[in-house]
Amino acid sequence: HVQLVESGGGSVQVGGSLTLSCEASGYSVSKGYMAWFRQAPGKEREGVAAIARGGDKRYVDSVKGRFTISVDNADNTLYLQMNSLTPGDTAMYYCAAVRACSTEALLRSDTYYYWGQGTQVTVS
Repeated sequence: HVQLVESGGGSVQVGGSLTLSCEASGYSVSKGYMAWFRQAPGKEREGVAAIARGGDKRYVDSVKGRFTISVDNADNTLYLQMNSLTPGDTAMYYCAAVRACSTEALLRSDTYYYWGQGTQVTVS
């Protein structure tokens, strides 16, 4: 049984930083493909950052240079370090995972099979 549990969300001022965590159980973060998505009210779910087995990473253009995705194999946890936050980053953030996919599909939500419940990030 795969379970993904996000944490680390909260309220932060413009220009601030947050680090989101996604603890995985029943799934090895070092052997699959994982991503962070976000969804703001009234908007579609958007792929923010993804990391493939082997370490290849993808970012949506709006977060490049500000967000960093990483995994800690020892803790079996996915992270998203978010810096220079803006109100446009306000959304519910979701962790997602899949055991196999193409690198071209890393930021597509229909790629992923397992999802967490989300953690809210509010920037004001």
